[in-house]
Amino acid sequence: MRLETRKYLFDIGQAADSIAAFCAGKTFELYRADELLRAAVERKFGIIGEALARLDKDDPDTAALIPDRAKIIAFRNIIIHGYAGVDDRIVWGVIEGDLPSLRSVVETLLKQPER
Repeated sequence: MRLETRKYLFDIGQAADSIAAFCAGKTFELYRADELLRAAVERKFGIIGEALARLDKDDPDTAALIPDRAKIIAFRNIIIHGYAGVDDRIVWGVIEGDLPSLRSVVETLLKQPER
């Protein structure tokens, strides 16, 4: 795995881990009521989507190993550009339903040797 690819994956993994840590022990109601938490989570999702978009351009073969990469990038675009239309329920659903598998895939990819 190339160094640049590893950097993007590392950034994705770090941001995903941060979201998981920020939201540990929280409920949707607590998430929705905490503006600072929502802002932090949305920022980290922005980082995930941006790093994945760059990975997709730089190393499309590795990016293709991440399920739903196009949806993740689109989610980033909604959060960044469509901020007024961000639905907290959707964000929370992604945190609970999709984030664990993304973290797992990225962790597995990062264990591959450098080229």
